[in-house]
Amino acid sequence: MQDRKFPIGPLVLQPTYTPDERRYAIEVLETSPSHYRQLVEHLSPDDLARTYREGSWTIQQLVHHVADIQLLHYFRMKKALTEPDYETATMIDMNAWATTADATTAPIEDSLLLFDGVNRRYVCLAKSLDSTTLAIRYYNPVRQFWVDQAQALAMSAWHVQHHLAHIRLALAS
Repeated sequence: MQDRKFPIGPLVLQPTYTPDERRYAIEVLETSPSHYRQLVEHLSPDDLARTYREGSWTIQQLVHHVADIQLLHYFRMKKALTEPDYETATMIDMNAWATTADATTAPIEDSLLLFDGVNRRYVCLAKSLDSTTLAIRYYNPVRQFWVDQAQALAMSAWHVQHHLAHIRLALAS
């Protein structure tokens, strides 16, 4: 069950990231929308209803979730970079979001477009970060630790890979 819950392993953040590690995270982010599109754009409604383990979200919910969270990651970074008093990360109830009508019935194309569009902006912003802006931090109250922007990029890259692996598991089941 654990390998289905965390098929690429659980999130483990490093205290610091080298420039090459940051470039790799940005590359993962930059290419992820096309990987998602290639994997899901031609799926049938029955395929979109598949899950990767009992009680998990459907492929449709995963696609919408990834777009939602990419928007959230971009939003957090933008707030952290532009608002000196942004100390606590904006949080959402992911499980509740996954059950709203748009997450369960909207065409996945809507989220593929959202994911691609917000991701382009997020990657552009990420590429502009320097040592000063990479050091800007905020507190994640759910995970209960401080996150700098290099760690936020690593978390975001892990997240898109994590759910891509979930979709592959669901399709293989």
